[in-house]
Amino acid sequence: MSILDIRNLTIELETSAGVVKVVDKLSLQIAEGEIHTLVGESGSGKSLLAKAILGFINPRWRITADRLWWRHYDLLALNPAQRRLVTGRDMAMIFQNPGSYLDPNSKVGEQLRELIPAGELKGLYLRRKADRQTRAERLLHRVGIKEAKSIMDSYPYELSEGLAQKVSIAMAIAHNPKLLIADEPTTAMEPNTRAQIYRLLAKLSASQSMSILMITQDLTSIIPESQRISLVYCGQLMEAGPTNTVLTKPAHPYTEAMLSMSLFGQTAAPKTRLPTLTGAIPTLQHLPIGCRLGPRCPYARQACVNTPRLSKVKQQEYACHFPIIEVASDD
Repeated sequence: MSILDIRNLTIELETSAGVVKVVDKLSLQIAEGEIHTLVGESGSGKSLLAKAILGFINPRWRITADRLWWRHYDLLALNPAQRRLVTGRDMAMIFQNPGSYLDPNSKVGEQLRELIPAGELKGLYLRRKADRQTRAERLLHRVGIKEAKSIMDSYPYELSEGLAQKVSIAMAIAHNPKLLIADEPTTAMEPNTRAQIYRLLAKLSASQSMSILMITQDLTSIIPESQRISLVYCGQLMEAGPTNTVLTKPAHPYTEAMLSMSLFGQTAAPKTRLPTLTGAIPTLQHLPIGCRLGPRCPYARQACVNTPRLSKVKQQEYACHFPIIEVASDD
């Protein structure tokens, strides 16, 4: 059963050039304890979707949806105070750059102790203070930091990028959220550090039944334990389904292109031309009508000027008039 259920979510932004629909009827479901990967190029609306879920909404945004439910709450029906209460208790987010999340003027310990829920502490002041310190150290141990006391006495700028990200994760899980949104948490990290962060997130999901929405723009940056995957392009959902199925038997031309590019470096000879889609990603002010991939899609036809409906075959969904499976059979 889905604990996060999004149906036909649309986000429109007011710009100097008029209203721009940056997310167009996007649907997403996440089950309890599931790792769901959201893949898309820069500007595809991934981060906007995350902000819409958490309630980080700009007054100039227009958000509509057939359904935006978290467990039994209709998030769009809640007032701002109720929304903050629900998301603050049940959700947390890890940002791409730890430096934008951690306060450079405060030691790690001060920031981490501040996030320990006061309702979980018992006893008088000194007892509560010691308990808060112990819980903060345990959080750092849970994310794989052995020298907890030393790290707590450090400023964020004194930490490596990998350590800073682990501290960010510790802060995010301080109140035991049910949903953790990780917005490209391993960008520009070394492969070993990236693998450590992936193992840590997978372990947290398994041990706490924590759902994780992993946002990335690279198919090579997928947690191996990811159960489901959704691919978006220019705010439209292209394909979604079980991770192994989508990556081994893609139905959408965009998925096929992303796979070709991600696997290119593993098999190509030196100086081989990089496989790419023709054209370039359109600007927000000049989005194509119908299927937004149409002008770049190798299988596009006249029908693609109409927005395709979301089709479902078993557990795999795709929005395409001419999926590559049918194209291959026609040829």
